[in-house]
Amino acid sequence: MALNRDDKSPLFSPGVAGTLRLIVYLALACVLMVLDHRGGWLPNVRYALSLVVEPVYRIAGLPSRGLHAATVAFADRQALTEANQRLREDLLLANAKLNRMASVAEQNQRLKELLDTQHSLSLNVQLARLVGVDLGTFRHRIVLNLGARDNVRVGQVVIDAHGVMGQIVEVMPTTSVAMLITDPNHAIPVTIERTGLRTIAYGSRAGDMLTLPNIPVSADVQVGDKLVTSGLGGRFPPGFPVGEIRDVGQTPSGTFLAAQARPAADLDRSDDVLLLHDLAEPAGPPPLATPAGPPADLAPDPQAPVTPTLPSVTSPTATPVPAHAATSGVQR
Repeated sequence: MALNRDDKSPLFSPGVAGTLRLIVYLALACVLMVLDHRGGWLPNVRYALSLVVEPVYRIAGLPSRGLHAATVAFADRQALTEANQRLREDLLLANAKLNRMASVAEQNQRLKELLDTQHSLSLNVQLARLVGVDLGTFRHRIVLNLGARDNVRVGQVVIDAHGVMGQIVEVMPTTSVAMLITDPNHAIPVTIERTGLRTIAYGSRAGDMLTLPNIPVSADVQVGDKLVTSGLGGRFPPGFPVGEIRDVGQTPSGTFLAAQARPAADLDRSDDVLLLHDLAEPAGPPPLATPAGPPADLAPDPQAPVTPTLPSVTSPTATPVPAHAATSGVQR
């Protein structure tokens, strides 16, 4: 039975025609290989065909390359964002640590100054820390972390490393309130260090200045004069720095001089202060003075025999004795 064939039959179909067609294709392939090996003209054909086919390859691979590039870009952006965030956090943490170290160094310096003040003046003091500040128009006060349990009492003087800050006005069990010397209701007896003039320094509503309104017109007061406590009244010990004169002028009536002084203490910057305690009175009479005398190695031995010596008395009317009389014997 013959097979029905049509135009769509396979290239190498069974039969004589298929075999003949296969032989022709094999011969053509051999001829092309020989020509390519001898003449070398097929690379040029392949090069020309690659110019036509390469854009097709690029267009076909464009979606995959675009997807890969987008994925890489997104991953890189996310990685860079995370790295940037970590670096920002590290920078903020480093700045915080640096600021903390600077603050601790400054605090150590203030504590060192307080200790130096205590040791140089041999004061009986107590260290306290500020826990609250009230610097209003009519009220300049601070709250300390020590109270009645720490033997704090009303009237104790508060100082820092640079001068007088104020005094305790209220005591609670665990805290206390101190009135600053700049409070409008505060007054402190002072002495101008250069001239020894005694006067009173009052607080002002300005908050950072002291006023001296009752200085005699004839007094010698200059800008830059130092104010120290005079000790009058018995509340503030004498000799503590109070402030420095910044301005001097006559009052409107012209009967007195008025001066403005800046406090010596760091009223707006001190975090640690000292509370002064009264020095204990000595118990009993003072110790006896050390007797003065020759050194111990030159003192006479108490066990050595003592040879009595007669004191020589010279009469104001005595006459000199001749030499031959001094050597002559005495007859009985």
